[in-house]
Amino acid sequence: MGDLILYNTRTRALERFEPLGDDVRIYVCGMTPSAQAHLGHARSFLFFDVLRRYLTHRGYRVRYVQNVTDIDDRSIARSLATGEDWRTIVRGYYDEFKASMAKLGVLPFDEEPYATDFIPEIQTMIRELLAKGHAYPSRDGIYYRVSSFPNYGALAHRDVAELEAGARIEIDEEKEDPLDFALWKFAKAGEPKWPFDPYGDGRPGWHIECSAMSRALLDREGCGFDIHGGGADLIFPHHENEIAQSEPLMVHPPMAKTWLHGGLLLFDGKKMSKSLGNFEPMSAVLERFDPQAIRLSFLQTGYSKVKNFTEESIQAAHAALLRLRAAYRMLHQRAAPQVTDLSATGYVQRVERDLDDDMNTAAALAALLEFAGNADAIAQRAGDGATLYEFAYLLRLLGIEPSEAWLRGPERALPEDLVARLSATLRENFDGAGAEEAIERVLALRRAARERHDWAASDRFRDALLACGIELRDAKNGTTWSVVAH
Repeated sequence: MGDLILYNTRTRALERFEPLGDDVRIYVCGMTPSAQAHLGHARSFLFFDVLRRYLTHRGYRVRYVQNVTDIDDRSIARSLATGEDWRTIVRGYYDEFKASMAKLGVLPFDEEPYATDFIPEIQTMIRELLAKGHAYPSRDGIYYRVSSFPNYGALAHRDVAELEAGARIEIDEEKEDPLDFALWKFAKAGEPKWPFDPYGDGRPGWHIECSAMSRALLDREGCGFDIHGGGADLIFPHHENEIAQSEPLMVHPPMAKTWLHGGLLLFDGKKMSKSLGNFEPMSAVLERFDPQAIRLSFLQTGYSKVKNFTEESIQAAHAALLRLRAAYRMLHQRAAPQVTDLSATGYVQRVERDLDDDMNTAAALAALLEFAGNADAIAQRAGDGATLYEFAYLLRLLGIEPSEAWLRGPERALPEDLVARLSATLRENFDGAGAEEAIERVLALRRAARERHDWAASDRFRDALLACGIELRDAKNGTTWSVVAH
């Protein structure tokens, strides 16, 4: 196994990953459940789920912390407007989020800290920052003094003068500098509050919560932890502010050795927004599409790149998922898995090389799909049980868990809309053909493509059938098809 290379936002470089201690300690900024989660949230958390699985595969003990920001302006505003308790609002949205994560195959977190459970730790950090001159009390709260931290802007690679030019002070804020940010907000009428002597009752600011929770759970010694992650939209100001709060209190900075950030998710080429009318809650998307297909769709794009989520992309991912299921079902019917050293086929080593390359899940998935396409021949060479074991292991490494549904036998009924779906997908006119005749025509097109060595077209015809639940089986004496659950 080679070296794991990761892109570090802090240094803007690809670096060999070396943990600071015996355990790999990871902190990922989690949900603020004052509204419904969307697929943009899912994409980030799915990547860190695969990273965590891969680090475990490499033999590391991983401690994964993902927080819950359970107090914020939006939940408070809704509580004041409706009379509903803010805790009830947060609990409802967060329960929905956790159910969606389970459907997507995300492993439970080792620690799931709620900000309001760490008020003492938050207040301790604020007191320390005040004592060192990094913070100051004002009429409406306690603020962090950005000018006291020379490295401010280093994570985002932005100049302080540039940041100040775009900053502004809100009407209800009284602070020394536009870049200063709230550590503690003094209580307003009707808002939840906690006592903080001698300064005044109130609630924590957003940024200090993550600093305090990560310090309490991962860095009590003040020497930093291994990985801090989140979406690219958190680099500034949230993660920049976390560093500014945390590092002046540390024995040995930096706060985190490696900073990892996931790319933006677009919907049909646009950033998701209620004002654009393209906002769809994650729970609703999971009702429309197979959760494992959504996971595959995300894996097909590098974690740090912009991902465009479209109907076409999810259909392609669903076709890929059906190919994986078909291969798994075929191997399972041939033999029970046998424990091996994961070297029988060589595909584990290939996937390792891909994931070592800054977690290139797109290449890893391509290798797994190649494995599926060649599963019959590989099993004849490596052995049925060994091949099934290695194939199932790689599926689980990427968070794709085979289930009993994968093993269901063929169904007799053809989908009623099969001809229409094939026509739309392939842009072919089947001239009033019935379902079986349409399938045979696609098989003829595929045979012609294979004869002229047009493998891309061959795959396109196979995937179009598979997306309609028609599974192909190539053999020496020809190609057969069957209808499968999908």
